[in-house]
Amino acid sequence: MSNVKNMTSKILKDAEARKENILATAQEERNKIVSKKESSANEIAKEILEKAEIEAKSKKERVISGAKLKVRNNKLAVKQEIIDEVFEKSIDKLTKLSKEEFLNFVRNTISSMNLSGKQNLILNKQGLEFVNASFIEELNSKVNAEITLSETVGNFKGGFILENNGIEINSTYEALVSSLRDELEFEVAKVLFN
Repeated sequence: MSNVKNMTSKILKDAEARKENILATAQEERNKIVSKKESSANEIAKEILEKAEIEAKSKKERVISGAKLKVRNNKLAVKQEIIDEVFEKSIDKLTKLSKEEFLNFVRNTISSMNLSGKQNLILNKQGLEFVNASFIEELNSKVNAEITLSETVGNFKGGFILENNGIEINSTYEALVSSLRDELEFEVAKVLFN
């Protein structure tokens, strides 16, 4: 019986050793798998962080770029308002011409035109106060046209319009300043903003 006991004891010992060996191998395999998974997870986390950093940097650059563009557009809009105001003030200054200055403006402008036929001189309220019949006679003596003072009161700030059969020559202050604006705007901007 002692043989059976010894044998049983040996079998149990071998089984215990195999169990320990299997458990050690399983533990080692488990550690390898966990290590591999941790390494893989760390690699994925690193990639996610890198992508997030790139996206954050890109988004930051877009936000900054958008903000710079908005600031630039706002500055341009303000500059344009200032330029508009300068041209508007130049029209306002022209409306303050004295009677003599206004009559000289009308005289010189009409004298420089190549006119013919009947021309109606349209003026605003202030212009009608400045111009009289003797001035119209003076104009007619200087041009090859028959200028008559229109009874129509022009709806403009200053200057005049000559009308002949529906065709108008617009010499209002607004039209004159507008026609010069394209060539002067750059110079005005340089003076104002440089």
